[in-house]
Amino acid sequence: MTMHAIGFRRYGDETVLEQLTMPLPSVGEDTVVIRVVAAAVNPADWRLRSGQLRLVLRLKLPFVCGADVAGVVAEVGPQVTRFRPGDAVYALLATAAGGGYAEYAAAPESSVAHAPSRASFKQAAATPLVGLTALQALRDQAQIKAGQRLLVYGASGGVGSCAVQIGRALGASVSAATSGRNREIVASLGVDEVFDYTHDDITKLHERFDVIFDAVNALSLRRVQRALKPNGLLVTVNPLSDKFAPDWLAGLRGGRRLRSVLVRPDSGDLDQLRRWIDAGTVHTLIDRCYPLADAAVAQQHSASGRARGKLVLLVDPVLADTPIAERTE
Repeated sequence: MTMHAIGFRRYGDETVLEQLTMPLPSVGEDTVVIRVVAAAVNPADWRLRSGQLRLVLRLKLPFVCGADVAGVVAEVGPQVTRFRPGDAVYALLATAAGGGYAEYAAAPESSVAHAPSRASFKQAAATPLVGLTALQALRDQAQIKAGQRLLVYGASGGVGSCAVQIGRALGASVSAATSGRNREIVASLGVDEVFDYTHDDITKLHERFDVIFDAVNALSLRRVQRALKPNGLLVTVNPLSDKFAPDWLAGLRGGRRLRSVLVRPDSGDLDQLRRWIDAGTVHTLIDRCYPLADAAVAQQHSASGRARGKLVLLVDPVLADTPIAERTE
Protein backbone atom coordinates (compact mmCIF):
# COMPACT_ATOMS: atom_id res chain seq x y z
CA MET A 1 0.00 0.00 0.00
CA THR A 2 1.25 3.46 -0.89
CA MET A 3 0.30 7.09 -0.32
CA HIS A 4 1.05 10.51 -1.79
CA ALA A 5 3.35 12.90 0.04
CA ILE A 6 5.32 16.08 -0.65
CA GLY A 7 9.05 15.97 0.03
CA PHE A 8 12.51 16.36 -1.44
CA ARG A 9 15.23 14.03 -2.72
CA ARG A 10 18.00 16.64 -2.55
CA TYR A 11 18.60 19.90 -0.70
CA GLY A 12 17.78 23.18 -2.38
CA ASP A 13 15.18 25.91 -2.78
CA GLU A 14 11.43 25.30 -2.81
CA THR A 15 11.59 23.94 -6.37
CA VAL A 16 13.12 20.67 -5.09
CA LEU A 17 9.81 19.80 -3.43
CA GLU A 18 7.91 17.17 -5.40
CA GLN A 19 5.09 14.71 -5.07
CA LEU A 20 6.38 11.39 -3.81
CA THR A 21 4.79 7.96 -3.71
CA MET A 22 5.68 6.47 -0.35
CA PRO A 23 4.84 3.30 1.58
CA LEU A 24 2.14 3.71 4.20
CA PRO A 25 3.60 4.20 7.70
CA SER A 26 4.24 0.95 9.54
CA VAL A 27 2.47 0.24 12.83
CA GLY A 28 4.76 -0.24 15.81
CA GLU A 29 3.82 -1.42 19.28
CA ASP A 30 2.88 2.06 20.53
CA THR A 31 2.21 3.72 17.16
CA VAL A 32 -0.83 5.75 16.14
CA VAL A 33 -1.29 5.95 12.36
CA ILE A 34 -3.22 9.09 11.41
CA ARG A 35 -5.09 9.79 8.19
CA VAL A 36 -3.94 13.37 7.80
CA VAL A 37 -6.61 15.98 7.14
CA ALA A 38 -4.39 19.06 7.55
CA ALA A 39 -0.73 19.79 8.29
CA ALA A 40 1.03 23.00 9.26
CA VAL A 41 4.07 24.64 7.69
CA ASN A 42 6.88 25.74 10.02
CA PRO A 43 10.20 27.55 9.43
CA ALA A 44 12.01 24.33 10.32
CA ASP A 45 10.52 22.74 7.19
CA TRP A 46 12.26 25.03 4.71
CA ARG A 47 15.41 25.21 6.80
CA LEU A 48 15.64 21.41 6.61
CA ARG A 49 14.86 21.46 2.88
CA SER A 50 17.52 24.12 2.15
CA GLY A 51 20.20 22.21 4.05
CA GLN A 52 20.66 24.88 6.72
CA LEU A 53 20.40 22.24 9.46
CA ARG A 54 22.50 19.52 7.81
CA LEU A 55 25.20 19.72 10.48
CA VAL A 56 22.62 19.35 13.25
CA LEU A 57 20.10 16.89 11.83
CA ARG A 58 20.95 14.07 9.47
CA LEU A 59 17.95 13.33 7.28
CA LYS A 60 17.16 10.17 5.38
CA LEU A 61 16.33 11.15 1.81
CA PRO A 62 13.79 11.34 0.29
CA PHE A 63 12.41 13.36 3.21
CA VAL A 64 8.79 14.31 3.82
CA CYS A 65 8.47 17.63 5.64
CA GLY A 66 6.03 18.52 8.38
CA ALA A 67 5.73 18.17 12.15
CA ASP A 68 2.16 19.38 12.89
CA VAL A 69 -0.77 17.20 11.84
CA ALA A 70 -4.44 16.77 12.60
CA GLY A 71 -6.64 14.00 11.32
CA VAL A 72 -8.41 10.75 12.06
CA VAL A 73 -6.86 7.64 13.60
CA ALA A 74 -6.56 4.93 10.95
CA GLU A 75 -4.77 2.22 12.94
CA VAL A 76 -3.12 1.72 16.33
CA GLY A 77 -0.44 -0.56 17.69
CA PRO A 78 -1.21 -3.26 20.29
CA GLN A 79 0.15 -1.20 23.21
CA VAL A 80 -1.93 1.90 22.41
CA THR A 81 -4.64 2.40 25.04
CA ARG A 82 -5.97 5.95 24.60
CA PHE A 83 -6.99 5.94 20.94
CA ARG A 84 -8.97 3.85 18.51
CA PRO A 85 -9.68 4.08 14.79
CA GLY A 86 -12.00 6.97 13.98
CA ASP A 87 -10.82 9.27 16.79
CA ALA A 88 -10.05 12.88 15.82
CA VAL A 89 -6.50 13.65 16.96
CA TYR A 90 -3.66 16.10 16.60
CA ALA A 91 0.05 15.48 17.07
CA LEU A 92 3.55 16.88 16.97
CA LEU A 93 5.90 14.65 14.99
CA ALA A 94 9.64 14.57 15.62
CA THR A 95 11.38 17.23 13.53
CA ALA A 96 14.06 14.87 12.24
CA ALA A 97 11.43 12.28 11.29
CA GLY A 98 8.98 14.64 9.58
CA GLY A 99 6.13 13.03 7.70
CA GLY A 100 3.37 15.62 8.03
CA TYR A 101 3.01 16.60 4.33
CA ALA A 102 1.37 13.30 3.49
CA GLU A 103 -1.91 11.42 3.36
CA TYR A 104 -0.91 9.36 6.41
CA ALA A 105 1.51 9.96 9.28
CA ALA A 106 2.63 7.93 12.27
CA ALA A 107 3.54 9.01 15.79
CA PRO A 108 4.08 7.35 19.17
CA GLU A 109 1.07 7.52 21.47
CA SER A 110 3.00 9.91 23.75
CA SER A 111 3.00 12.55 20.97
CA VAL A 112 -0.72 12.37 20.14
CA ALA A 113 -3.83 13.82 21.82
CA HIS A 114 -7.54 14.04 21.13
CA ALA A 115 -8.18 17.11 19.00
CA PRO A 116 -10.11 20.09 20.39
CA SER A 117 -13.80 19.59 19.67
CA ARG A 118 -14.41 23.35 19.18
CA ALA A 119 -11.72 23.62 16.52
CA SER A 120 -11.68 22.61 12.87
CA PHE A 121 -9.05 20.17 11.67
CA LYS A 122 -7.08 23.00 10.06
CA GLN A 123 -7.10 24.94 13.34
CA ALA A 124 -6.01 21.83 15.24
CA ALA A 125 -3.18 21.20 12.77
CA ALA A 126 -1.91 24.75 13.25
CA THR A 127 -1.53 24.33 17.00
CA PRO A 128 0.93 21.64 18.21
CA LEU A 129 4.36 23.15 17.55
CA VAL A 130 3.52 26.77 18.33
CA GLY A 131 1.27 25.93 21.27
CA LEU A 132 3.73 23.52 22.87
CA THR A 133 6.64 25.92 22.32
CA ALA A 134 4.79 28.77 24.02
CA LEU A 135 3.51 26.61 26.87
CA GLN A 136 6.85 24.97 27.60
CA ALA A 137 8.67 28.32 27.37
CA LEU A 138 6.36 30.15 29.78
CA ARG A 139 5.43 27.38 32.21
CA ASP A 140 8.67 25.39 32.34
CA GLN A 141 11.48 27.80 31.46
CA ALA A 142 10.03 31.08 32.73
CA GLN A 143 7.93 29.46 35.48
CA ILE A 144 5.57 32.39 35.01
CA LYS A 145 3.40 33.24 38.01
CA ALA A 146 0.08 35.00 38.35
CA GLY A 147 0.51 38.75 38.54
CA GLN A 148 3.91 38.87 36.86
CA ARG A 149 4.54 41.19 33.91
CA LEU A 150 5.27 39.41 30.63
CA LEU A 151 6.37 40.92 27.32
CA VAL A 152 6.02 38.75 24.20
CA TYR A 153 8.33 39.95 21.42
CA GLY A 154 7.15 38.90 17.94
CA ALA A 155 3.56 38.52 19.08
CA SER A 156 1.90 38.24 15.67
CA GLY A 157 3.65 35.02 14.64
CA GLY A 158 2.49 31.52 15.42
CA VAL A 159 4.49 31.07 18.63
CA GLY A 160 4.08 34.67 19.78
CA SER A 161 0.31 34.81 19.33
CA CYS A 162 -0.07 31.57 21.29
CA ALA A 163 2.28 32.88 24.00
CA VAL A 164 0.19 36.02 24.49
CA GLN A 165 -2.90 33.91 25.16
CA ILE A 166 -1.15 31.27 27.26
CA GLY A 167 0.53 33.97 29.34
CA ARG A 168 -2.90 35.40 30.13
CA ALA A 169 -4.22 31.90 30.92
CA LEU A 170 -1.36 31.47 33.41
CA GLY A 171 -2.33 34.72 35.12
CA ALA A 172 0.34 37.09 33.82
CA SER A 173 -0.18 40.70 32.79
CA VAL A 174 0.78 40.54 29.10
CA SER A 175 2.28 43.17 26.83
CA ALA A 176 3.19 42.53 23.22
CA ALA A 177 5.74 43.85 20.72
CA THR A 178 5.01 43.53 17.01
CA SER A 179 5.24 45.54 13.81
CA GLY A 180 2.75 48.33 13.25
CA ARG A 181 0.87 46.47 10.51
CA ASN A 182 0.04 43.70 12.99
CA ARG A 183 -1.03 45.92 15.88
CA GLU A 184 -4.77 45.31 15.49
CA ILE A 185 -4.38 41.54 15.20
CA VAL A 186 -2.29 41.39 18.36
CA ALA A 187 -4.55 43.79 20.27
CA SER A 188 -7.50 41.50 19.50
CA LEU A 189 -5.81 38.77 21.56
CA GLY A 190 -6.51 40.73 24.75
CA VAL A 191 -3.07 42.11 25.62
CA ASP A 192 -2.71 44.98 28.08
CA GLU A 193 -0.57 47.04 25.70
CA VAL A 194 1.01 46.74 22.28
CA PHE A 195 4.39 48.19 21.28
CA ASP A 196 5.44 48.73 17.68
CA TYR A 197 9.01 47.45 17.63
CA THR A 198 9.71 49.35 14.41
CA HIS A 199 9.30 52.60 16.40
CA ASP A 200 9.40 51.72 20.12
CA ASP A 201 12.75 50.68 21.56
CA ILE A 202 11.72 48.35 24.37
CA THR A 203 15.02 48.94 26.15
CA LYS A 204 14.12 52.63 26.56
CA LEU A 205 10.59 52.18 27.85
CA HIS A 206 9.71 53.02 31.43
CA GLU A 207 8.12 49.60 31.83
CA ARG A 208 10.07 46.75 33.41
CA PHE A 209 9.10 43.11 32.96
CA ASP A 210 9.52 39.98 35.03
CA VAL A 211 9.77 37.90 31.84
CA ILE A 212 10.45 38.73 28.21
CA PHE A 213 9.69 35.94 25.76
CA ASP A 214 11.48 36.36 22.43
CA ALA A 215 9.30 34.30 20.07
CA VAL A 216 11.31 35.12 16.93
CA ASN A 217 14.96 34.80 18.07
CA ALA A 218 15.70 38.50 17.61
CA LEU A 219 16.88 39.63 21.05
CA SER A 220 19.97 39.27 23.20
CA LEU A 221 20.14 39.51 26.97
CA ARG A 222 22.66 42.34 26.65
CA ARG A 223 20.16 44.32 24.59
CA VAL A 224 17.08 43.84 26.79
CA GLN A 225 18.43 43.58 30.31
CA ARG A 226 17.40 47.17 31.09
CA ALA A 227 13.80 46.22 30.25
CA LEU A 228 13.90 43.40 32.80
CA LYS A 229 13.31 43.77 36.50
CA PRO A 230 16.13 42.63 38.82
CA ASN A 231 16.16 38.81 38.71
CA GLY A 232 14.08 39.00 35.53
CA LEU A 233 14.29 36.40 32.78
CA LEU A 234 14.64 36.42 29.00
CA VAL A 235 13.36 33.24 27.34
CA THR A 236 14.20 32.68 23.68
CA VAL A 237 13.31 30.14 21.01
CA ASN A 238 17.01 29.82 20.09
CA PRO A 239 17.81 26.48 21.75
CA LEU A 240 21.53 27.28 22.12
CA SER A 241 21.37 30.81 23.55
CA ASP A 242 21.61 29.96 27.22
CA LYS A 243 24.85 28.04 26.59
CA PHE A 244 26.52 31.42 26.16
CA ALA A 245 24.97 33.10 29.20
CA PRO A 246 25.56 30.81 32.21
CA ASP A 247 23.81 31.56 35.48
CA TRP A 248 27.05 32.40 37.26
CA LEU A 249 27.13 35.62 35.21
CA ALA A 250 23.69 36.65 36.45
CA GLY A 251 25.21 38.41 39.45
CA LEU A 252 26.84 40.88 37.07
CA ARG A 253 23.45 41.63 35.52
CA GLY A 254 21.33 42.23 38.61
CA GLY A 255 20.29 38.59 38.67
CA ARG A 256 18.89 38.73 35.14
CA ARG A 257 19.05 35.37 33.40
CA LEU A 258 18.60 33.78 29.97
CA ARG A 259 16.76 30.56 29.19
CA SER A 260 16.00 28.85 25.88
CA VAL A 261 13.26 26.44 24.89
CA LEU A 262 13.51 23.38 22.64
CA VAL A 263 10.00 22.11 22.08
CA ARG A 264 9.24 18.48 22.85
CA PRO A 265 6.21 16.41 21.83
CA ASP A 266 4.01 15.77 24.86
CA SER A 267 0.48 14.39 24.83
CA GLY A 268 -0.26 15.81 28.29
CA ASP A 269 0.62 19.32 27.12
CA LEU A 270 -1.50 18.83 24.00
CA ASP A 271 -4.36 17.86 26.32
CA GLN A 272 -3.87 21.15 28.20
CA LEU A 273 -3.97 23.10 24.95
CA ARG A 274 -7.15 21.25 23.99
CA ARG A 275 -8.82 22.25 27.24
CA TRP A 276 -7.89 25.91 26.70
CA ILE A 277 -9.09 25.83 23.09
CA ASP A 278 -12.40 24.20 24.00
CA ALA A 279 -12.86 26.79 26.77
CA GLY A 280 -12.27 29.62 24.27
CA THR A 281 -9.14 30.75 26.14
CA VAL A 282 -6.67 30.03 23.31
CA HIS A 283 -7.03 29.95 19.55
CA THR A 284 -4.34 29.69 16.91
CA LEU A 285 -4.09 32.42 14.29
CA ILE A 286 -4.08 31.16 10.70
CA ASP A 287 -2.70 33.37 7.96
CA ARG A 288 -3.35 31.25 4.85
CA CYS A 289 -4.30 27.75 3.79
CA TYR A 290 -3.00 25.92 0.71
CA PRO A 291 -3.69 22.62 -1.04
CA LEU A 292 -1.04 20.04 -0.21
CA ALA A 293 0.22 20.27 -3.79
CA ASP A 294 1.12 23.95 -3.17
CA ALA A 295 3.54 23.17 -0.32
CA ALA A 296 6.35 24.94 -2.19
CA VAL A 297 4.33 28.17 -2.34
CA ALA A 298 3.54 27.86 1.36
CA GLN A 299 7.18 27.34 2.28
CA GLN A 300 8.17 30.34 0.18
CA HIS A 301 5.67 32.50 2.08
CA SER A 302 6.92 31.15 5.41
CA ALA A 303 10.52 31.96 4.47
CA SER A 304 9.52 35.56 3.63
CA GLY A 305 8.98 36.20 7.35
CA ARG A 306 5.70 38.00 6.68
CA ALA A 307 3.22 35.35 7.79
CA ARG A 308 0.78 36.55 10.43
CA GLY A 309 -0.02 33.36 12.29
CA LYS A 310 0.26 29.86 10.84
CA LEU A 311 0.26 28.48 7.29
CA VAL A 312 -1.70 25.27 6.82
CA LEU A 313 -1.73 22.61 4.10
CA LEU A 314 -5.10 21.00 3.39
CA VAL A 315 -4.81 17.30 2.60
CA ASP A 316 -8.60 16.81 2.75
CA PRO A 317 -9.95 20.33 2.04
CA VAL A 318 -13.60 19.52 2.77
CA LEU A 319 -13.00 17.84 6.11
CA ALA A 320 -10.29 20.36 7.08
CA ASP A 321 -12.89 23.13 7.46
CA THR A 322 -15.30 20.99 9.45
CA PRO A 323 -15.63 21.64 13.19
CA ILE A 324 -14.39 18.45 14.80
CA ALA A 325 -17.48 18.19 16.99
CA GLU A 326 -19.69 18.20 13.89
CA ARG A 327 -17.90 15.69 11.70
CA THR A 328 -20.00 12.73 10.63
CA GLU A 329 -17.40 10.06 9.99
